[in-house]
Formats: sequence, structure tokens, C-alpha cells
Amino acid sequence: MTDLDARLLAAHAAGDRAVLVTLYQWAADAAETDTARGFYLTHAHVFAMEIDHPDTACLRAALIDMGRETPL
Repeated sequence: MTDLDARLLAAHAAGDRAVLVTLYQWAADAAETDTARGFYLTHAHVFAMEIDHPDTACLRAALIDMGRETPL
């Protein structure tokens, strides 16, 4: 288990959505495939929407750019 994995598990256990947004963004940045990047960005976006995080719009834009979200 990596340090990032351990931090994600701890943030999930604590219910700390703000930290989860950041950690999932870091995981997306470190992802080796587009599939993994999309997975992590989707999770970051969902948690961001739940707390009205300031990165919500840019996360959605990244998913749109990847073809994983549809523009309005």
C-alpha cells in the first residue's frame, strides 16, 4: 500500500470530503492510464460537488476534456 492509498483510506474513514477531493486529484495526477485518471477525477468531482468545493468546475472541465462528462 502506498502512502497515498493509506491517506485515502484514512480520509474515507474520517469522512473528510475536502481532503478526499485533494487526494483524488493527486491520485489522478499520478495515474499511469487514462482509465485510472478518469476514475480518480470522477471521485474527486463527486466529493467536490457534495461540499461545493472551489475545484468543482475545473474537475468537471477535466472530465469533459477526457470525454467522460457531457457539456451542458
